[in-house]
Amino acid sequence: MDSFFASVELLKYPDLKGWPVVVGGRSAHQPEPMPDGTRRYARLRDYVGRGVVTTSTYEARALGVFSGMPTMKCAKLAPDAILLPANFNDYRHYSRAFKAAVATVAPHIQDRGIDEIYIDLTHEAGETRELAQRIKDAVVGATGLSCSICIAPNRLLAKIGSDLEKPNGLTILSAADVPLRIWPLAASKVNGIGPKAAEKLRLLGITTIGELAAADAGLLQEHFGRSYSAWLLNVAHGIDHSEVVTHSEPKSMSRETTFEKDFHPRHDRNFLGEVFTNLCVRVSEDLLRKRYVGKTVGIKLRFHDFQTVTRDITLVKPTCDAAEIRRAASECLKRVTLDKRIRLLGVKISALTVAEVEPRPEPRQGDLFAEGN
Repeated sequence: MDSFFASVELLKYPDLKGWPVVVGGRSAHQPEPMPDGTRRYARLRDYVGRGVVTTSTYEARALGVFSGMPTMKCAKLAPDAILLPANFNDYRHYSRAFKAAVATVAPHIQDRGIDEIYIDLTHEAGETRELAQRIKDAVVGATGLSCSICIAPNRLLAKIGSDLEKPNGLTILSAADVPLRIWPLAASKVNGIGPKAAEKLRLLGITTIGELAAADAGLLQEHFGRSYSAWLLNVAHGIDHSEVVTHSEPKSMSRETTFEKDFHPRHDRNFLGEVFTNLCVRVSEDLLRKRYVGKTVGIKLRFHDFQTVTRDITLVKPTCDAAEIRRAASECLKRVTLDKRIRLLGVKISALTVAEVEPRPEPRQGDLFAEGN
């Protein structure tokens, strides 16, 4: 999907089309209705805190604002950009809608997150470009949103190619197109070459996919090992044998939040208790919606000095009940020394199994540290 979160916001605020828009503000940055029927929008320069950008429109990206960047840094790059808070309920709704629309045309789908899928078209009838256009039309008809598609011999090339003509792109790649269209791209464009690997390649004088394809196998093996170096050479030549997997079982479900400021475990216990309970409830809701139960409950805390600690506990039997998850998470909390301010709090459940479950009552709001320590 094209700048998915931002595009969903533009459905609600069509007057912002063509503007640099950044998603990642707080609830205080909600648009304010004006008496004349217009809206007053917050600007990026209004942001104070340590949050990060969730996403941005292509107009904002042209100013140097990208997802994952510190919002305060982006405020210096694009102070007049519109700032909107994220609304993940809306994003999940449109995610389900676009995937259901694709399934009406081509049902063999591998889910890769809220805004991305792989589709196996091997058994679908029709001319390639026409089939891709039918998928795009189905998505627009169901959501009003555009997507970018690449049809290619494998997942590797499809992933890279889907970015070549964004937004609203329709790209068709063959193995013969690799030298012309893929080799000039940065090596980091390959899904699986992260920042560390890209930097190691740069130090070897390899910055593009084409340079990687021409690299000496022995040199790569010396620096990356036998398995990863062989993979690097394969992907540089557009070779990928991975299959579209239409079903896989999740290993865990988690919810976490990073605070705009650090909170004290004693002075802010009521607020932290509310957040803690809410995380447990949301994990429970995720389990109920997907019909799973889990047996291992864990917590994650990151303190003001960036020290991160995790603790977990295994239950006698699996659960999806929010109150049971809350109690187990509180037991984990007892094993943490709470003497520093907290910047991140998270709850996780793993060892999942499929189960037919009925909704349970949410836990009563409690005091995080009274229950947990």
